[in-house]
Amino acid sequence: MQLLKALWALAGAAICCFLIFVIHSQFLKEGQLAAGTCEIVTLDRDSSQPRRTIARQTARCACKKGQIAGTTRARPACVDARIIKTKQWCEMLPCLEGEGCDLLINKSGWTCTQPGGRIKTTTTEDQLDIS
Repeated sequence: MQLLKALWALAGAAICCFLIFVIHSQFLKEGQLAAGTCEIVTLDRDSSQPRRTIARQTARCACKKGQIAGTTRARPACVDARIIKTKQWCEMLPCLEGEGCDLLINKSGWTCTQPGGRIKTTTTEDQLDIS
């Protein structure tokens, strides 16, 4: 009798897990991102100039309300929209662990300074218009 109850409970749990999986897969159809996540769509690098690499990256994000696409730890991420509106880029924590962040004077981007003194400069597109 106990074995029968245990088998029924196990079967019920398996059916519940299967239903949750089916429902979840309906909400996240192929090509859709989970809320609060980003993915890199394009990444172009130009190393034609000595000692300088220019990289352009396009990301696709599915941010939650009050968030917008940004950069955290050198990866695309959803960040507080206030950061983008006020151009306080370093509040996104855009640099890698151990790097220092500084705003560019005109607030068009930021620099990440590595402990050895190497500097990576990131500028944003002027197309950012947050209402």
